[in-house]
Amino acid sequence: MTTLILLRHGRTTANASGVLAGWTPGVRLDESGEAQVRAVAERLAGVPLAAVVSSPLERCQQTAGAVVGDRALELQTDDRLGEARYGDWTGRPIKELVKDPMWKVVQQHPSAAVFPGPEGEGLAQTQARAVAAVREWNATLGPDAVWLACSHGDVIKAVLADALGVHLDQFQRIVVDPASLSVITYTDTRPFVTRINDTGGDVSALIPPKKKRRARRAPSSDAVVGGGAGGPA
Repeated sequence: MTTLILLRHGRTTANASGVLAGWTPGVRLDESGEAQVRAVAERLAGVPLAAVVSSPLERCQQTAGAVVGDRALELQTDDRLGEARYGDWTGRPIKELVKDPMWKVVQQHPSAAVFPGPEGEGLAQTQARAVAAVREWNATLGPDAVWLACSHGDVIKAVLADALGVHLDQFQRIVVDPASLSVITYTDTRPFVTRINDTGGDVSALIPPKKKRRARRAPSSDAVVGGGAGGPA
């Protein structure tokens, strides 16, 4: 099973001021975001990561870099984990965008939403590229890997929707706060979503158990009938 930890970047100056940053260069974490990132890096310090992969945008690079810290890892960058291409919406205040007719499409039928302007993309395209990136990194890192992808709210929501098997039109029901963790375990037949929007829980369950010979048990792709006993106490 490959375990993916999805980490949203910490709060930025754009988040705090209610501006849709998109791919605007130079958007950095604010003081609150820096504190969030230090806290999440500390939480994850004991989790052995096979790779840390980040969106190319500065706010994610800052966040992912803090997680790498002094690990013997090189921060990897994948453009497919970058923010949705909001086109002409980029850099505009949210309070203005809610008045745009496109806003209702984004909220109610996001699979049909294509952001205006030559640089805009559809949210379906955003989901397709991000899921493709995740699947490719899973295959590269192998079935025993635990790895982290640092990305953006809408991108993470789109990946989670795919893992949950729900239509993209339902992804607005998912909440992904700054510096939150969401976790997906990928098996041969299906993914299991084990955390969404975790901003402070214990992460010891993400540490792989020591391998040992065990009695025959249900395949890892099977869901436990009755719900099981949960992770380690």
